[in-house]
Amino acid sequence: MIIDMPDTTTNAVGKRLAHLRDEGGAVALGRVLTLVVVAQETDIEEAVRTANEASHEHPCRVVVITSLGEHDGPPRLDAEIRVGGDAGASEVVVLRASQEMVQRTDTLVMPLLLPDAPIVVWWPSGGPDEPSADPLGRMAHRRITDTTTSHEPVAMLGRLAQAYQPGDTDLAWARVTLWRGLIAAAVEQPPFEPVTAVRVEGEEQHTSLDLLAAWLGQRLRCPAVVARTDGNDAITRVVLERKTGPIVLDRPDGRVVTITQPNKPERRMALPIRALNEALIEELRRLDPDELYGEVLTRGLDRVETVRADA
Repeated sequence: MIIDMPDTTTNAVGKRLAHLRDEGGAVALGRVLTLVVVAQETDIEEAVRTANEASHEHPCRVVVITSLGEHDGPPRLDAEIRVGGDAGASEVVVLRASQEMVQRTDTLVMPLLLPDAPIVVWWPSGGPDEPSADPLGRMAHRRITDTTTSHEPVAMLGRLAQAYQPGDTDLAWARVTLWRGLIAAAVEQPPFEPVTAVRVEGEEQHTSLDLLAAWLGQRLRCPAVVARTDGNDAITRVVLERKTGPIVLDRPDGRVVTITQPNKPERRMALPIRALNEALIEELRRLDPDELYGEVLTRGLDRVETVRADA
């Protein structure tokens, strides 16, 4: 069910939500957090769909904020409430606010926050360079950006490293979790030799390459290189050099990874590129600061050298 509330206030929206709960149309019990989504108009439907899918594992109230666009006249707020089949296991409020109101997003959403529940802010399209300084970021327990959707992904990742505060995270980090597990399992097998160099290859502007290389360089204490190329999807190849020969994880098609090691049979495993909802679900599993991400971002990135893939 979708309820339109043109030219309204967030207090009125909150009262309408309470009325819907009283009627039994939406249940607040079991909501574990408030997910605030700061989106562009063109991203709203995908963001809501992703949040709804994530809500089946993390029941929450979803508040989506976007600009009303060109607007003449006094400040205006148009709201939309989605419950039932249109909201997954959550209740969704879409706020379209005039520019004057968007400048104070913290005040705008305050009447809609669940009491005594953590607040998570998600920017589907890039995000601010200093999330903790954003009005919503200051009140959030977790701040989720997505550098892969930025106009300048690698540059934005560098700016996030300069401004990092505990509670920050990026969906590019969640997208390398399965890679990290496979690599750790491969390294921890005989002959237990140290890795002397790391090379991560893949899509030119995909920041998961940088974060994976930074993690490997930081953990293995060895040189780490990112080799960028055009026409690929995300991470396509990881090579870990050792004295007796390299460990190679090759995923040219974005679906299946082939793992080769000296004196061991070749292995093939399914490793599809992670969908947006999978990355968001993973980030919502923890509400405490991700200390490893912070270490990789602030220390590991400095260890990474970038080259072209044919270098």
